[in-house]
Amino acid sequence: MADKQDIAHMELENYPTKKFVSVEDAETAEALANYVPGTDAEKKLLRKIDLRLMPILWIMYILNYVDRTNIGNAKIAGMSKDLDLDDSRYAWALSIFFIGYLIMEVPSNMILSRSRPSIFLPSIMLVWGALSAAMASIHTYGALMAFRFVLGCIESGFFPGVLYLLSCWYKPAEIGKRFAIFYSAAVLSGAFGGLLAGAITGNLADAHGIDAWRWLFIIEGVATVGVSIIAKFILLDFPSTSPALSLEERQLATIRLLAAGMESGSHDPNNRLTHWQAFKAAVCDYRTFLFMLLFVLDVGAGTISYFIPTITLTLGYKGTTAQYMTVPVYVVATVCLNIAAYSADKLQERRWHVTAALAVGFIASIVCVAVTHPVVRYAMLCFVAAGIWTALPLILAWTSGIINMPAEKRAICLAMVNAVGNLSSVYGSRIWPSTTAPHYTLGWAVTAAFLGGGAVIAALIPVVLKAIPHYVTRAERELQERKEAAGIQAQTDEA
Repeated sequence: MADKQDIAHMELENYPTKKFVSVEDAETAEALANYVPGTDAEKKLLRKIDLRLMPILWIMYILNYVDRTNIGNAKIAGMSKDLDLDDSRYAWALSIFFIGYLIMEVPSNMILSRSRPSIFLPSIMLVWGALSAAMASIHTYGALMAFRFVLGCIESGFFPGVLYLLSCWYKPAEIGKRFAIFYSAAVLSGAFGGLLAGAITGNLADAHGIDAWRWLFIIEGVATVGVSIIAKFILLDFPSTSPALSLEERQLATIRLLAAGMESGSHDPNNRLTHWQAFKAAVCDYRTFLFMLLFVLDVGAGTISYFIPTITLTLGYKGTTAQYMTVPVYVVATVCLNIAAYSADKLQERRWHVTAALAVGFIASIVCVAVTHPVVRYAMLCFVAAGIWTALPLILAWTSGIINMPAEKRAICLAMVNAVGNLSSVYGSRIWPSTTAPHYTLGWAVTAAFLGGGAVIAALIPVVLKAIPHYVTRAERELQERKEAAGIQAQTDEA
């Protein structure tokens, strides 16, 4: 029975029956029994949720990714020379960020699950924006390392926090395209970052005696701080607690998730797992590590994003032109990403969409290993990026759909998958050494291996889930029993 439910969740074809969902009181039980999906009220609510979450989160993530990756643009704008960065030092400057990211990601999601997203997410954004702007003041390699480590610690709470927040508002059949829209901000940030970097480094070099790469950090950091303040007044909290919604809207937002076999979290200590119980449940579930491996391979390939400006230089483009030539790469990836996500939600399927995306990236990487013509390589670079970034949000949506309850376990699982996945950037940043320029055969070959391995794993995941039942901890069983009892009792009392 458990195996059958796993596969049903994975393909998003069936939802658990209502007797297994969380019911905290008689009113919720009655509303759940009377729930009819797709009503005008629900459509209106969904539009309101989209309006309050998606645009501001999209803008926040663009700035999040720009502040994380602008080191690549700063490198070719003079920072490498000013701070005496060789390949090894630059690789460590990239890696140290993800060490801090790994350390703090799970604790950050634990805090978020017990706090208000409308305060927590803008607060960490304000801090990392200030840190990014302050990086303009560095003059030594040691200072760069310190800033990057702290920046990783602070930024670690944003991406998994948003994933958890979205999973608390949207049904499984709705969340894929929302993840994709959100993640497209990261992809487009490459294009936006390239345009902005080109404009700043081309027009502000030595303005007021400040180097161009320092202006890059200042302008992008200040913009981040400004948006963080605005976000505080727009973002929603969780469905059952968000003051921006009416009582009826909060109830409907909660009920529609419950009817779809999802949870938005509970503020009743008796109806939720503790931090330790949630962590133990996630660690004891082998599915966490299965999706972690898949994500590690995709993110490992994704470290190419830090070297795209450098790669464009080797293709014959110079100066600001090299910055601008990064833009089409990200535009192509964004288009492919959103088409695939829309298709995955419409067809209620994840497995083959992820497999196909990774396979496209694998084939394009192989072409780059074998062919050195600049035009061919540039075209294939676009498809490699499209394959990598199309798969990433679909993998996370797939993870959220499979390991969906309890909500606290889902929060930890998403954080663990993302944290360990991003740790691959520690070694991934070393597969593009300048000694292999201009062809970068090593980088393309390793990227192909990552994507090819990921495609095979994605195709096999349903087989593994069907063959091996997942372990349910005692705390999970007891929580489910309490919730079932609450639901049965509520319905009995009403009768």
